[in-house]
Amino acid sequence: MKEVILITGASSGFGALTSRALAGAGHTVYASMQDLGGKNAAQVKELNQFAQERALDLHATELDVTSEKSANNAVESILKDQGRLDVIVHNAGHMAYGPAEAFTTDQFAELYDINVLGTQRINRAALPQLRKQRRGLLIWVGSTSTRGGTPPYLAPYFAAKAAMDSLAVSYAGEVSRWGIETTIVVPGAFTSGTNHFANAGKPEDSKRVAAYEAGPYKGFGDSTSKALAATVPPDADVSEVARAVARTVALPFGQRPFRVYVDPAQDGGEVVGVVADRIRAEFLRRIGLEDLLTPANLL
Repeated sequence: MKEVILITGASSGFGALTSRALAGAGHTVYASMQDLGGKNAAQVKELNQFAQERALDLHATELDVTSEKSANNAVESILKDQGRLDVIVHNAGHMAYGPAEAFTTDQFAELYDINVLGTQRINRAALPQLRKQRRGLLIWVGSTSTRGGTPPYLAPYFAAKAAMDSLAVSYAGEVSRWGIETTIVVPGAFTSGTNHFANAGKPEDSKRVAAYEAGPYKGFGDSTSKALAATVPPDADVSEVARAVARTVALPFGQRPFRVYVDPAQDGGEVVGVVADRIRAEFLRRIGLEDLLTPANLL
């Protein structure tokens, strides 16, 4: 079935790869990003060329997840073009690297705004339509860091991703009776093939950074970054994340998994996640809400 799909953060990395994979599978895809005519003009040109050469139904669309107006405008534009919206891929995110103490509270808030509140803005814009349709799919691109190995110096990012994961789990139970499915795709630490590490934010408090560098954590940032990169096998393919999303969308209604792990580094997130999700399911059954574990078929 051809779905109408909105992907956030599709200028590069997981988002760009996923938009192409889904369009290649025959879906109508809106690859959203900021500033189409400015900083992302080259990415838009490349996306349009990719779509034209392959005759794909793939479109770049303006969307800043930190703006409620932008989120509403993007969804309204898609509905005007297509009359429906079937799948939301919450992919937009930003990383930061450095000692937690050296990040200002405003920097923490900014990461939370992008990684967590951004998903809330999109949901508020899109869910009225999905509820009206009595059918839809929310795909959340998370991180194994929320439950697996959590190396230091990534605190703002890990905290935001953990919050997003918690939000996704709560939403799953609150939309299932509307016929809306949830899948959380959980990538591991891909250190190449995306711009996460290359574009990672840095602490603004340089004096705090200097204090760490002058003390027992001298060189810690570089050594930890290299150690993390060493856990990723040389044949790790970041495109597998995009393929995992495409496979999920292709599955029949009611058969999509709650979580899909793509973790070549095997940091242990899947081990913990399986247990946590099992406990959630058991608790919902215990309090008589087992129906929330599967989407209602209202069509």
